[in-house]
Amino acid sequence: MNASFIVTLVGEDRPGLVNALAERAAANGANWLDSSMAHLAGRFAGIVRLDVAEANAERLEAALRGLSSAGLSLSIERGSAAAGAAGGELIRMALLAHDRPGIVRDISSVLAQHGASVERMDSACESASFSGEAMFRAELEVRVPASVAPAELQAALEALANELMVDLKLEAGA
Repeated sequence: MNASFIVTLVGEDRPGLVNALAERAAANGANWLDSSMAHLAGRFAGIVRLDVAEANAERLEAALRGLSSAGLSLSIERGSAAAGAAGGELIRMALLAHDRPGIVRDISSVLAQHGASVERMDSACESASFSGEAMFRAELEVRVPASVAPAELQAALEALANELMVDLKLEAGA
């Protein structure tokens, strides 16, 4: 039987941080399954899912906790065996809007009202190519419950998009 770990870490960005994590995972027989890492405001931030034999789980956790001595703030959580069993349809959503506070709140509110769950979100604030205005860009994968028609969610998001001047592109079957 295997144990699944979700590791989040934040620290001063410098070469070798990912390698330090990967070395400890490999030394304890862990398989690196999923990850998302970024340089944000001069800091390194990452989240990783590791899978390891239950017999090595405590040793892996102790090795990972040792990264805190390297100046990393980390959190280690055990994953659930039932993960990934969610029903419903997975929809990809891309949006682009003039940046302003509250965009994520407004989009996530509509999603929550429809029982949809954000499974992945990548976002950035960028300069528009011609005007140089700040633009907010996001790509999401959203799990829509079987009880909600994707067209219903799309209509609610498009109504919000008109209000916020957000460009939405929905693609079912992600």
